[in-house]
This record gives sequence, structure tokens and C-alpha cells, in this order.
Amino acid sequence: MNTFFARARLNWDDAIALLHNTSTISTSTHPPQSNPSMYASTTPIYGAPRPIPSDGSRSPNISAASLGFEVEHVSRPPSAMGMNRPPEPVWDPEFMYREHVSKLIGAKSRPCSVSGRIPLDPSHLVLFFRSKTGITHSLDFPIDIDYNTPPALDVLIAACKRTQTPGYDTQLYESFYYPPNLPLTPSLEIANHPILDAIRKMLFPTLAVGHHLTVRREKLDVLLAGSRMPPQLRAMNNDGRVATLSITLPVRFRGGSLVIRDSEGRQERLDTAAPTSDLEWTAFTGDCDYEVETVTKGLRMSISYAVFAKSFGATTALTPDPLFTPNQPFLDLFPPVLQMSRGRKIAFLLSHDYDVDPSVVLAESLVPLLRGGDSMLYQAFKLFKLAPMLHWTAGGYIWPVDRPVELSNDDPSAAPRAASGSPLPPIHGAFSNSSPFGYSPHMPGALPAQTTADMLRLRVEESGAVPLATAEVNLLTDWRAQESPPVGKARVHFVEAGLLEKLVVNVVLVAYVH
Repeated sequence: MNTFFARARLNWDDAIALLHNTSTISTSTHPPQSNPSMYASTTPIYGAPRPIPSDGSRSPNISAASLGFEVEHVSRPPSAMGMNRPPEPVWDPEFMYREHVSKLIGAKSRPCSVSGRIPLDPSHLVLFFRSKTGITHSLDFPIDIDYNTPPALDVLIAACKRTQTPGYDTQLYESFYYPPNLPLTPSLEIANHPILDAIRKMLFPTLAVGHHLTVRREKLDVLLAGSRMPPQLRAMNNDGRVATLSITLPVRFRGGSLVIRDSEGRQERLDTAAPTSDLEWTAFTGDCDYEVETVTKGLRMSISYAVFAKSFGATTALTPDPLFTPNQPFLDLFPPVLQMSRGRKIAFLLSHDYDVDPSVVLAESLVPLLRGGDSMLYQAFKLFKLAPMLHWTAGGYIWPVDRPVELSNDDPSAAPRAASGSPLPPIHGAFSNSSPFGYSPHMPGALPAQTTADMLRLRVEESGAVPLATAEVNLLTDWRAQESPPVGKARVHFVEAGLLEKLVVNVVLVAYVH
């Protein structure tokens, strides 16, 4: 028992000594060496050293020298480090809906391409061509080079040349075309299929009556597997075409999509890899660029055509070349007349009727509609480097080229102008003061002929017409004709004395001979 109390007292003394040593450690960097005789207990006071926590917090085993804070100064403001990021745009479903609707309506209003298929059995299609050696070959369709390669196809490919496009590497694109100087004739006739009618209806719905679409074969393009066609810019086609037609021949291939870009930057990507049982065609307007993407398998062959708008009438900005030209005997009649008319404005009346309303349209709009001798006359003036223009005319008056025949339906309240006091000279024709428009002085309630003609003359002048003499226009007629030659007529409605009447007007071709 005495031994137990002795050991308990010793442990109490050791505890007091331990507290004294701990306070000494906190104020000294290096603790003094402890006396082993002070510790009578066999139980260690300190266990094994604790590991350093992974979160970097303080540990009893870290020295005081490593507890300082390290600070790096930043020269940029916090906003420049992206701490104040701009808010991300909010996706507005209503805005996106309106955008998609706008694109749809824009594509509907201004279509730039149209596609279709030709109802033709591909086995009836044959391509005739002549090689460099002068031997004529025929290539039958359809073709699948993975199954069989016709010998004529190898001859055709060997005769092809690389497509040269400024600014593009020919080794990269490896696009080929058949030389245009070698004969090439497909058995497909465009005129036997309504392709041009579809192009006109879809791409040129407002093409004036009298204009017709014609085609001219341009080239045969050949794209092998791994090759593509570089962009064909519209600036390269300065031949006056209004559209380009591309017909994909029945050869099996994959890839090779046709990419079309219009003048407004819109892009259309068309997959033309149709089955070999169809002939697919695509037409796009002349202001478009196009290219063909990489052919991944097989062989892509297509024939392109240039589409032109021509007219049986005279030349216009849309149709620089008409479908016909006057023959030489007719042209030989012009030099004497033009030589004697130098420095004058000469005019000829047109012979045919044209179903138009002179109060709505201009006479110049009849140019594409001209036919017969009227068209020959207009075209002859163009060939002699003159500038013919069409005007409305009636009763010795002529309307400006930019004015329709607009007659007021209100009766002029003022009396006919006669400032000079002299009677108006007799006039024959539409403004004849004898019996204009079927008026008779003996009809009950009929106005005097002089008054009616003067009132109509006043209306004509108010609409912008001037006398032929004032406009210095010399109207040429056939003085030897026994009968009046045929003259085309058009009619303008107006109200006179409560009755609906028609004023007969004609079309006159005017040209200044310089």
C-alpha cells in the first residue's frame, strides 16, 4: 500500500514538472534537454509524430519559419481577369421563330435554284464523243465502276483536262472536264422535256411575254473519287446567261454534293447522288457561284448548259441577242433613207395590234412583244447603231416615252382655249372636228363638233402630250399607197358628256438619225 501511494505522488510531481517544461517550450525555439530521471512512469507522454494534414493546415511538426504568408501582387484589375463576365445571351424562342419564318419567306420570294428529274430510261441514254486520235466512241448508261468499267469510259477520262480556276490549286481539287474542241453529243434532247418550262416558271415567273429560254451546251465535268470541283464564280461567266443548268448523268457515286451561293450570301447544298435509274437536273440563276464537294466513292459525271433569255422581238437588256435578224435585202433599203434623214427625228407607225392598256403601261414596254414587220423595223434600227424608242400617239400628238395616256374623266370647266381668237385648223383623225368618235351634229343632245374636239384636245395636252411639230418628229408614210396601210390600234376609255368613250391611239417608233 505504501508503495502505491509513493508511485502516485511521484506521478503528480512529474505532471507539475511537465506543465513547467511545456511553458518553457512555447517561449523558446530550442527546448532544453529533459532529465530522464524526472520521468518515473513507463508510459510515454508523447506518441509518434502526427503526419502533416493534406489540406495544408498547421501541424505541430511544422516549424515556425514556414508559417509566413506569401502574397503575389496583381497589376490587372479584377474585371480584366474575367471576374465580372458579361451575362450570357438569353435564348429567346420567339425571336428564333421569327428568324426562321423570315428565312422561309425570303427563300420563297427569291428562289435561286430548282431541281427535278427527267423521265427517261437511263439505258436509252448514249454519249457519243471523239477522242484525240479521231476515233468516235459511244458510252452507254447506266454505269457503276465498282461493278464494271466500260472501255469507252477510260478513253473519255484520258481525253479530259484539269479544270483551271484562278486562285485554286489544280492538284488539290483534281477536277476534270472534256475539251470543248472535241465533238461531244448526248442522245438527250433538252427540247423534248419540259425542263425550260419548269425553269421559267420557278426562277423567272415575271419574264415578259415574248421572251423564250434557250440553252447552249457548255461542258462535261468528270470527278473521280477523292476529287472535287473548285468554286465556279459568276464573274467567270460573262456571256449574258440568265441561268445555268446541270444534268447529272446516271453514274453511281457517293458524296459530290452541289453547293450554290446566291448574290445575297445564301447557300444551298443539294445532294445530287441520285440512283442510276434517274437523271437529276438542277438549275440556278446566273448570279450564283457554285462548287461540287468531294466525291467519296465512284465517279460523278455531269453536263452543264448555259441558259439564255431571247425574244422574237427586239433586243433588250435581258435579251441582247434576239432569235432572228432581218435579212440583207431588207437592210439594204435603210441606207438611202438614213442618209437623207441626218439630223432629224423620223418616226414610223407600227402595223400590229397589241393587247395592252395605254393608260397603264408605257409604249416602250411593247418592245419584247413586237412581231412581224414591227420587230424587223426595230431590230434594223438597232443594227444601224441607232436608238429607237416607242411612243403613244393620237391626233397629231405624241406622248413622252415615260408617260402613259392618262385622260381625266372630269369635264373641263373652262371653255376651249382660243386666245388668239382664230379658229382651230381642221384636223383629220382621232381629233377630227367633223365627227369625232361617232358624234353627229344632228343627234339629240350632241355637243357641237368643234367644242367636243377642243375639250378632248385639252385633256390630251393635260396628260402630257405635245404636237408632233413641237417635238420635231417627222412621221414617215407611204405617199404612193392606194389604200391606207394597216396601223396598230389601242384604246383608252374616258367619259364624255356622261357617256363612256374610247380614244384610239397608235404606237410610233421614233429614232434620231445622227
